[in-house]
Amino acid sequence: MDNGTADGTPGADADAAAVEGDKAPCERVDVDPAGPYAGGPWRNYFLILLDRIPTPIAVCRAHGEVLIANPAMAEQWGAAPGALRGRNLLDLFQPRAMAQVDRLTEALRLGRRSRYPVEVRWRAGTDGAEREGELTIDPVGDPSVNPPALLALLRVRESAPQPAPRGAASPVEARILALAAGGATTASIGTALGLTVDGVNYHLTRLARRWRVQGRTALVARAYVLGVLSPDSWPPAPA
Repeated sequence: MDNGTADGTPGADADAAAVEGDKAPCERVDVDPAGPYAGGPWRNYFLILLDRIPTPIAVCRAHGEVLIANPAMAEQWGAAPGALRGRNLLDLFQPRAMAQVDRLTEALRLGRRSRYPVEVRWRAGTDGAEREGELTIDPVGDPSVNPPALLALLRVRESAPQPAPRGAASPVEARILALAAGGATTASIGTALGLTVDGVNYHLTRLARRWRVQGRTALVARAYVLGVLSPDSWPPAPA
């Protein structure tokens, strides 16, 4: 949503562009989404916590490029969290008023830090229904870093269509169940789908609660009964 890099290391050209309000693409620099927690064991703690938070969250560069998204955020599109990496928030969400985005862009250019609400709408990846909510954009990181990384939290409006009815499964959940039915371990499922082990467990736990079953075997059996998995496919596949 602004020029420069999320870790505050733009070159001279990027600095000039920020002063002049130029919209030239920012210089690409590898940035660890764990930010100040990137060193030592804190990085793993940060990523585990992010996976387990039920609120949809994404960490982005200053211009909106997604560095990491938690399962709750990716679930809005029925995708694996890794699939959102590299996407731009403005491609994922449609702001109701561009003036709110312009206000955030100007604040970042001037080095101001505060929380900025942006009213947005988007189409759910599970059923294609339009949803509405509010993105709270919060510049984060060391105050000396400019431009900062952005922490985006999504609040889905209660009036928006609810998630798929009980008994159904999102595309990501169906793929997890198919791999589990074929005997894949939690770690190998995560590797195949771009999820962490905690991310896989997050989806399995949600399914177990939704279907009121316990254990992976019961989940797989329930998935076949509900028609989530194809009874005629091997290796197992979503219906």
